Amino acid sequence: MMLGLMAYFSTDVFSGENTRGAIETILDWFSIHPSKHAIGHINFIIRKCAHFVEYAILASLIFRAFRADSPLRWRFSWFLGSLAIVVSWALLDEFHQSFTRTRGASIYDSMLDSAGGLAALLVITLLYKVRRRRDEAGSGG
Repeated sequence: MMLGLMAYFSTDVFSGENTRGAIETILDWFSIHPSKHAIGHINFIIRKCAHFVEYAILASLIFRAFRADSPLRWRFSWFLGSLAIVVSWALLDEFHQSFTRTRGASIYDSMLDSAGGLAALLVITLLYKVRRRRDEAGSGG
């Protein structure tokens, strides 16, 4: 489901011009009227944050799928497998955008996407290690 949603986000419907219009509408609703230049910056920041966050969510879901019902909480192979899928999807996503009318492919977006996935996986790893240390300390071991 997440991959389908992300593929939809890569269509012309979510082009920079369309998201800019949505941002302008929302700001108008709140009676906020920044300059066109400021709206461009806001649009850019929101779009880049969305790249990062959506791939962080994807990485978390993939890691959870690898883990499934395993009694283990973390494995390096799950980390690497999740990261490999995220990087592959980021590259495929940008390749897909190269075929759309109003979008373009950017290796920098793929790198940002991959960074979002990596950040989520690092947070998962950190939480696992903190929990493991807490459990070991609690058991006296």
